[in-house]
Amino acid sequence: MSAKSAISKEIFAPLDERMLGAVQVKRRTKKKIPFLATGGQGEYLTFICLSVTNKKPTQASITKVKQFEGSTSFVRRSQWMLEQLRQVNGIDPNRDSAEFDLLFENAFDQWVASTASEKSTFFQILHHTCQRYLTDRKPEFINCQSKIMGGNSILHSAADSVTSAVQKASQALNERGERLGRAEEKTEDMKNSAQQFAETAHKLAMKHKC
Repeated sequence: MSAKSAISKEIFAPLDERMLGAVQVKRRTKKKIPFLATGGQGEYLTFICLSVTNKKPTQASITKVKQFEGSTSFVRRSQWMLEQLRQVNGIDPNRDSAEFDLLFENAFDQWVASTASEKSTFFQILHHTCQRYLTDRKPEFINCQSKIMGGNSILHSAADSVTSAVQKASQALNERGERLGRAEEKTEDMKNSAQQFAETAHKLAMKHKC
C-alpha cells in the first residue's frame, strides 16, 4: 500500500472523510523548533493533504500529516478549513517548479514538493476543490502555470474525455435511429404495397367471378 493510500485509510476514513489529494513536502526554510516540541522522535516525512467530509454540507480541509522515522503509522498535525486558505503561490509560472507557499489566516508555510509533477497535480485538485466548494471568498492563486488554472489540467482532460465519449455515443444512437427510421419507412412501404396488391387481387377476383 502506498503512503497516500495508507494516509487516506488511517487518518481520514475513520472520520468519514475522503482524501482528494496529497503532496509530500519538505520545508524550504527550517523553523527553529525546540527538541521537546517534536517529542524527540527524530526525522519524519511530511504530507499536505486535501480532504472533504462525506456528510452534507460538505466541508473541505487541508491537513498536515507526518510519519516519523521507524514508524509505519501516520500522525495528524495541523489542520485548516479550506475557507482559511488565503493564497496559493506557485513561485514560478514559467517553469516546472517543486516549490510553493501556502498562506492561511494564521499560518504561512514555504514548501518543496517531492517532484514538480506531484505539486502540479495537487495544485490542480486544490484549485478545482476551491472552485467547487467555496462560494464566497476563494484563495488567490499566484505565480501558477496556466495548465493548473486552464483547460489542460487533468481534471479538465478527464471531463473532456467524458464529453467526447458522450458525444460519440450520442452520434452512434442518432445514426442507429436514422437506420431504424429508414427501416421503418421501408417496412411501411412494403405494408402499403402489400395492401394495394391485396386490394387489386381482390378486385380482379370479383371481376372474373362476375
